[in-house]
Amino acid sequence: MRLWVVANTLSNAGAWMQMVAQNLLVLRLTGSVAITGVSLSVQALPGIVLGVAGGSLVDRWPRRLTAGLGQLAMATIAFATAGLAALGALNVPLLMMFGLLTGIVATVDGPACTLLGNDLVPRRDVPSAIAVGSVAGNVGRLAGTAAGAVVAAIGIPLAYAANGISFLLVALTIPLLKLADVAPEGPVEVAAPGGARDGLRYLARHRTLLALVGIGALTSLLGRNYSLSMAALVTGPLHATGSAYGLVAAALAVGGIAGSIVAGRLRQPRLRNVVLLSAIAAGLQVLTGVAPLVAVLVGVVIPMAAAEAAAATTTATMLQTVPPRELRGRVLGAWRTASTGWGLAGPSVLGLILQFAGARGGLIAGGVTVVALLALGRVAYRRWRTGDAAELSGPARQADFATAA
Repeated sequence: MRLWVVANTLSNAGAWMQMVAQNLLVLRLTGSVAITGVSLSVQALPGIVLGVAGGSLVDRWPRRLTAGLGQLAMATIAFATAGLAALGALNVPLLMMFGLLTGIVATVDGPACTLLGNDLVPRRDVPSAIAVGSVAGNVGRLAGTAAGAVVAAIGIPLAYAANGISFLLVALTIPLLKLADVAPEGPVEVAAPGGARDGLRYLARHRTLLALVGIGALTSLLGRNYSLSMAALVTGPLHATGSAYGLVAAALAVGGIAGSIVAGRLRQPRLRNVVLLSAIAAGLQVLTGVAPLVAVLVGVVIPMAAAEAAAATTTATMLQTVPPRELRGRVLGAWRTASTGWGLAGPSVLGLILQFAGARGGLIAGGVTVVALLALGRVAYRRWRTGDAAELSGPARQADFATAA
């Protein structure tokens, strides 16, 4: 587990460097912010189209082999991009093509690496393992605040090459991993007909997981894009500089790390935890909208990011532990399809809200709306469960209901 965490932390840092390098490169080649955004969207597009199919392959193939091949494919793409950039032969169409290939590989590599990390610890420690993975991601996010300076120092080609090396490190680590307290590796038999569609069916019929989809969409559209909303607040009403925004970004990352650690203490995560944590994050978002100074904003941002990260980590734990083992790849694939969709729509929706309501008004309106809808949704969900429980009869059906709830 230590090997896996160290390798993935380095890989996250490499991914941040490549993202900054790609943005700088597209801006240098085109001078267009719009095309830069399109280049990021192209990489995310396969998550919508192929997320379910990628998750199905993860359930059918050995996870160790799948993750290793995925990391090698990612490294190959990064090294090819670095070589072309060094030769001055890289253009926007080639960058778009490499981004599309990266997105396609990630639809399989992402869930494979996620589930492989869970297999390294006993079942009782899986929630903590997921939290540790979230901490590694947030450490990479914190390193991302300095990624611009690193790329400027080493150059764009070397930034891509460094990311390729980080993928190789993960690939070389995978054969050294020892699995703990899990079923033997190998192709997993599909328990029900339908193949890739099984993940969508399971997610759609499992009311708790379906509620997580609704919460994820709601918070992403109205609040979770803190990099956008905080930038608008700091450079707008607070009249601060870019260095002040860097301080706020670092505070967001610190809060994210703290929230992931807190979530790791929840041995049996529940939907009510996600609802409560999301409501706390939304309530604190309202307070950011009335913050008079950057120093006050930093003090509110840390617990806000902690609550959001704890909710996200708890959600990830439920997605990776509630479904049966043979369906987890497909459920994660279905979730990837949904989350990529609102991840692409979220910045645009929030940007429009901030444009028309202002930075402060947008933050306040979004936070209040999220809290109100979460409260209404919680009441409706409890009535839904109560009605189902009244209709159930017999021990077996009652057990099924308890598991779903």
